[in-house]
Amino acid sequence: MYLSRHLGRFLLVTAAVASPLPAFAGGFYLQEQSPIETGRALSGGAAAGDDPSTIYFNPAAMTQLSGIQTSIGGSALMASAHQTNRGSYRSVPGSTVRVPVGGNDGGQPFESVIPIPSFYASAQVSDRLWVGLGVNAPFGLKLEYDDGFFGRYDSIYTDLKTYNIQPSAAYKLTDNLSIGGGVDVQYVKANLTNALPQLSPLAPTDGFAQLKGDDWSVGWNAGLFYTTGDTNFGVHYRSGIKHKLAGTQTVSGLLGPIAAGNGEFAATAPLNLPDIVTVSMMHKLTPQLRAMITGKWYNWSKFKGIAVTSATGTTNKELDYKDSYSVSVGGEYDVGPALTLRAGTMFDRSPTNPQHLTTRVPDGDRVWLTGGATWNVSQSLALNVSYAHTFVEKANIIRPDGYYPAPATVTATTLAQTSGNADQVAASVTLRF
Repeated sequence: MYLSRHLGRFLLVTAAVASPLPAFAGGFYLQEQSPIETGRALSGGAAAGDDPSTIYFNPAAMTQLSGIQTSIGGSALMASAHQTNRGSYRSVPGSTVRVPVGGNDGGQPFESVIPIPSFYASAQVSDRLWVGLGVNAPFGLKLEYDDGFFGRYDSIYTDLKTYNIQPSAAYKLTDNLSIGGGVDVQYVKANLTNALPQLSPLAPTDGFAQLKGDDWSVGWNAGLFYTTGDTNFGVHYRSGIKHKLAGTQTVSGLLGPIAAGNGEFAATAPLNLPDIVTVSMMHKLTPQLRAMITGKWYNWSKFKGIAVTSATGTTNKELDYKDSYSVSVGGEYDVGPALTLRAGTMFDRSPTNPQHLTTRVPDGDRVWLTGGATWNVSQSLALNVSYAHTFVEKANIIRPDGYYPAPATVTATTLAQTSGNADQVAASVTLRF
């Protein structure tokens, strides 16, 4: 049978559709690495140097932290998204007919509360040397659409996690200038599913595809910190990390001639996370008032396509991501020795190419509005709380995905408008010894 002879091509097409990489294409770099930074919209960035979380943003600024300090906290992210069907359809093999793809809107795909933990510790070894450790989750996404979702051929379930362990060191070259850097040991895990169309649109059920994979890999980061006393400057570079996810691809529920494609297969896929450059400045306007600004550049343009390898070979799928950036401004005011208030705003550009948007990542350009406070209970203990609201720009999804070799090719085109927003509440405890 023709389809059996070309089963390899079918498996490769399915692997491309189920690949984990599109989930990162929407810019789901998690900005929630520090409750203090959340309160000022990350405007402190590489220049603030006032909390152990600077280990992630610029370890060179650890030289501003005396003694031993730790920060333990996390963010509770509450995101919402809504998909509106704008006429999704599928093709029929051997026909020019377009058959509408119906279904519900998928409901609220995000969990009600998504926890994002973080931990940092710094220690002053001498007048010149500091060491530190950071543990956080810099990339991630989890969402699941209801059964019968109209965009089910694009995505149903997405669970992406990364855990980053960063041992770091900083050295004070002069009283004003410091250098620092660290190693990033990173684990990534992915579990993704989507429906598969049958050859006949009258079939009672869809097929189903699932991809699972994970990987450990290593990157690095380095930065400079300079202070005049009233003004701090910081520059930080975080290398992109090259992962190679290894796991299994499972296909089930296919009927008729394409039923030969059901089964479980070994699969791998490279996942190259972007380089990130951060430039920050903090200036003391008065002894109690500080202004901050930070710009970041993300090297997302390295994602030109996806290469997925299974037992039958390798296939590539074009994505054509764009470099992106974020700009944030904020300020802090010391009401008194025990209380500091802060606020900020950030514009965060999505790197996603409009030609490759997906319901797996309902993303768009974002604007943050934030506020927060620190209560210094004593010289050894501080409590930090923050709140942020994120406005996400509406975007139109036009995504055709092809399945199965000719003459059995089926193209499912998801047409949708995506909208949403997010809130987060963050808190941490800073201990100083």
